[in-house]
Amino acid sequence: MDSFASIQQQLLNGNTSCVKRVKDFLSVIVSKQHLNAFVEVFAEEALQQAALIDEKIKNKSAGKLAGMIIGIKDNICYKNHKTEACSNMLKGFESLFTATALQRLIDEDVIIIGRLNCDEFAMGGSNEHSAYGPALNPFDTTRVSGGSSGGSAVAVAAQLCDAALGSDTGGSVRQPASFCGVYGLKPSYGRISRKGLIAFGSSFDQIGVLANHADDAELLLQLMSGHDEGDSTSSTQKYASSEKRKSHYTIAVIKQCLEADGLDPEIKVHFSAYLEKLKAAGHTVKLVDFPLLNKMVPTYYILTTAEASSNLGRYSGLLYGDRANAGESVDELVSNSRSEGFGREVKRRILLGSFV
Repeated sequence: MDSFASIQQQLLNGNTSCVKRVKDFLSVIVSKQHLNAFVEVFAEEALQQAALIDEKIKNKSAGKLAGMIIGIKDNICYKNHKTEACSNMLKGFESLFTATALQRLIDEDVIIIGRLNCDEFAMGGSNEHSAYGPALNPFDTTRVSGGSSGGSAVAVAAQLCDAALGSDTGGSVRQPASFCGVYGLKPSYGRISRKGLIAFGSSFDQIGVLANHADDAELLLQLMSGHDEGDSTSSTQKYASSEKRKSHYTIAVIKQCLEADGLDPEIKVHFSAYLEKLKAAGHTVKLVDFPLLNKMVPTYYILTTAEASSNLGRYSGLLYGDRANAGESVDELVSNSRSEGFGREVKRRILLGSFV
């Protein structure tokens, strides 16, 4: 698949149009519906937006993302559109505002083609914990796509859009990107505003990018970055572009990762071979010691589940979330609403977090 720079040049030369590109993607989305990447496609709206941006390109008033077509994970708010976090608890909910990160892309004329499948409330590593069912790996539908941003990874890998937004708390962009063979980027915490991202673990959550080209991922990162008054944890430091690239880099590789018992032998062979290629190209590869590696997952599960228990406490069926029909008391109504609305994995994490 062409990089966005190449696509944009074709648009400027008149070799294609935004409308044609949207139509082509819509056709592919229909032909690959079995992958279950999208939970909703904004077909008419995307075509209307494409027509407007085609006019902007003709008038030379288009933004930096004019012609880029993206999908958004179903936990990123988009005004007057459903945002359900792939959960029955939020079934039918329409957002009243647009996430800051997404708005910054819209301001640069990105085209949003639909919302993408994910593990419920971004909790999971396989995209099997979705109220809409699993998003299937496009290279082998008997295997998982990874999670929680599985739909985003599948959409990019199956060429259903140019790029996609996901979110990453403990690997939810990076892992599905790995499983589906695309670039996945979790920015440093605070680099991108979390305003409009449905919360899971607030001290970990970040909006991230999935793309077929590293340059495309960097462009989206650059445009979404920047301080946001709506998110006090967003960084005030300016984004440092990588335009001034070095010819050679020093790359750290965690020794315990290469020595881990759970590392697949085939992956180790290919990864080690790639390290040798980097050395041959003049880069320096250093093995570094990180003895706390085996403590990371337990620490993650203690902290994030505690935060999830707190964050998801608001979905009681009273003010927020789907309300159960039955309940003779307030306690019973809340219990029934949460029992019906949340899936098994989300309940498991809430219970563990409440215990913590």
